[in-house]
This record gives sequence, C-alpha cells and structure tokens, in this order.
Amino acid sequence: MLSKAKIKFIHSLELKKNRRQEGVFVAEGPKVVGDLLEMMRPTFLIATSEWMSANRDLQTDEWLEVTDEELAKASFLKHPQQVLATFPIPPSLHEVSPEVDTNQLSLMLDGVQDPGNLGTIIRIADWFGINDVYCSQDTADVFNPKVVQATMGSIARVRVHYVDLPELLSHLPEDYLIYGTLLDGENIYETRLQPRGAIIMGNEGKGLSTAIIQRLTHRLLIPNYPPNRPTADSLNVAVATAIVCAEFRRAAYHSQDSHQLP
Repeated sequence: MLSKAKIKFIHSLELKKNRRQEGVFVAEGPKVVGDLLEMMRPTFLIATSEWMSANRDLQTDEWLEVTDEELAKASFLKHPQQVLATFPIPPSLHEVSPEVDTNQLSLMLDGVQDPGNLGTIIRIADWFGINDVYCSQDTADVFNPKVVQATMGSIARVRVHYVDLPELLSHLPEDYLIYGTLLDGENIYETRLQPRGAIIMGNEGKGLSTAIIQRLTHRLLIPNYPPNRPTADSLNVAVATAIVCAEFRRAAYHSQDSHQLP
C-alpha cells in the first residue's frame, strides 16, 4: 500500500528546492520512465500490475505495485500512465564550466521560462541530434515534472547544462559561430548555415537579452509568408526552435550531397 508519507514526498518534488535537496526528480509514463531506465537506476518506483508484469526484470532500490487509484493520488498528471518513478539528478548538472564541443551544433536558451516549451525544445534537440543544451540560470528547471513529461523521454539522451551564458560565450574561440533569431535578422532560408556553432533562442516575451545579442555572429529571421502582411507578432519559441534546427540540418544534408558529387 502506498503510504501518505510517500505521496507527500513525491508531491514535495514539484518544488525545485526539494528536488535539489533530495537529489532526485519525478518521471511518469511508460515512455519517459522506460527511456530513463535504459540510462539510470531509479531510487523509487510505483506501477500498476499491468506495467509490472511487462517489466519483471526491473532493477531498483525500492518499488511498489499500486492500484490505479493510488497512482492517481501520487501523480502530477490528470491522466496517470501506469508508472511513476524518481531518478537521481545527474552530476553533470552541477558542472561549473562545461566544455562546449565547437565542432558540433549546440543549442543555448536565454531565459526560456515555460516548462512545456523547455521540455519540447529538449525533445527537438534529441530529434535533430543535438546532444547539449546550455541554459541561462533563469531558464526553467529541467527537472520540473512538466518539463520532464514534455521531453517524452529525450531527457535521457540530451545533456542540459545551466551556465552564465555571456560568460560561457566569452571563453569560446573568436571564430565560433553564434546564431540568434531576431526580427531584424537575415532570412534564414537565404543564409548559408554551417553544421557547427551555437543556436541561441530567447525568452518567450522578451526574446534575446542585450548581453547575448552583442555576442551574436549571425542574426537570423524566420520570415512570415507571404511577406508584408498583418500577422502574429512572433512564433512560439519551441516552434521557432524546431524550424531553425530543421533548417540547419537541411543545410548540412545539402552540404554532404555536394561533397559527394563527382
């Protein structure tokens, strides 16, 4: 039987200070939990008999089979999905000065605060083969239950770092390419994009901060269509991230094809 104390503990992990104090975060659902189980061992897990029967080789320090009603009491979801687990927060999150692979494409977030947007962006990074996401300190916490859920398991494969972004950029090579989206930028579809560098996406309402804009080497614009007509003020930051990442990968594919021509 799931105790009231354990339910209270799980609910306490909705707060960042409690997650950091306990060193664990919550994940829910067969997809998210399943992907994380391939990467790490949970500290605690509760699941319905249906999920347990399909995962008999489960390895964890503590587990409990529960009813749908018990799972609902512990879950953060409106419609609980068979399993809930707590996992240890990776040590990499506490890196003081993470290394940036300057030969790869990285994603950086400047004050993205909506948990759903952050989770979706991590999922987008995973889809487009971007292994590292560097977040400013005022970006939403990656281990917020809403963020974890929105990643749909991608949190298991994408490394997320919290850094002082201007400071991080100041230590990168002078020829390092830094791309950002701005309304006065160059049409992304007419820009020659490189397969390495950093893509920086800004806050949902304010966009990129002045400190970051000053460090951009390339300003990009996702143009509306057709041009010069009344339209929305901007795109959702997660949608914009998907468009930008897709365009970078399209450019990389075209570059590879051209190198293979006789």
